Parts: sequence; structure tokens; C-alpha cells
Amino acid sequence: MTRSTHSTAEENESATLTVTASATRVFTILADPSAHSAIDGTGWVQEPADPAPLTEVGQIFRMNMYHPKHPDGDYRVANKVEVLDSPRAIGWLTGTEKADGRLEFGGWIWRYDLTPLGPSETEVTLSYDWSAVPPSVREYIQFPPFGPEHLIDSLRHLAELTEGTS
Repeated sequence: MTRSTHSTAEENESATLTVTASATRVFTILADPSAHSAIDGTGWVQEPADPAPLTEVGQIFRMNMYHPKHPDGDYRVANKVEVLDSPRAIGWLTGTEKADGRLEFGGWIWRYDLTPLGPSETEVTLSYDWSAVPPSVREYIQFPPFGPEHLIDSLRHLAELTEGTS
């Protein structure tokens, strides 16, 4: 891994890191929900409830989570794939599944953009955008809900996974 950068806009935060792995390898790991807990920089993401690889826009995948300030501690999120452009970009909205099976998304999206810099080097930008979060959600969740180190930590974990298995 080489350089890293971090930026914050009004309702969007991003970080960029160059990793020593092909864009295809990086994308494959990002499309595997079972790798998400190892990538996460907060420690909140646990194991996937839906471990199938991400293969299409609109696909729903659920992740088990833990946060000490969540009312239940352990909880589950439902994610909806919004961007899937192999091997250039992948992103998903995060929400919840209600008791009746209805899905509600909170208005924030996670997105990874991959720029090949050669056959075995990729610039990866992780963005967290909360600009579509409605006021009703902002009343009980502060955005962003993590510190500025989270995105770059996540990219460093991704680099460790990709570089260790290239």
C-alpha cells in the first residue's frame, strides 16, 4: 500500500488509498459480504446473514452488526446494492428490515471506486454519503456516526486482505 488521503465535504466523507493488488482482486473481495467484517474499521460489522457474492444492482444482503450504543447491542442491517460496475465501482444503501418484511433505507450509501494504476496496483476511494438522510433519522443518529479514521482504517484492512491473497 502506498499513499492515502482523506477528505470531508458537507455531507460526504471519503478516503483514498493505493493498494498493491489488481482492481479485479479488490472488487472480488468487496463483492464478498463474508469479507466485510475484516474490512470494517469500526468493529461494528459482524458476519453476513446473506453470504452470497454481490452480483447485481438491487440485490439485498443482510449483515449482523454490533454497536454498544445500539438499543439491542446486536442488530441486523439490510443493504441494497446501488452500484455494481465490475471492477470499477460497488456501493450499497444501508437500512433495516421491519417485522413485516418491509425494507427501509436510511439515506446513506457506502461506495468504493477503483482506479487501476497498473496490473497490480489500484487506487481505492471509499465514500460515505449521508446527504439523503431525512430529518426524522437525523433526530436520533449523528452523521457521520464514526470518527474520521474509520474510512482510512477500512481501506487499510482492505489492502491487507487484497495484498495478502493476490
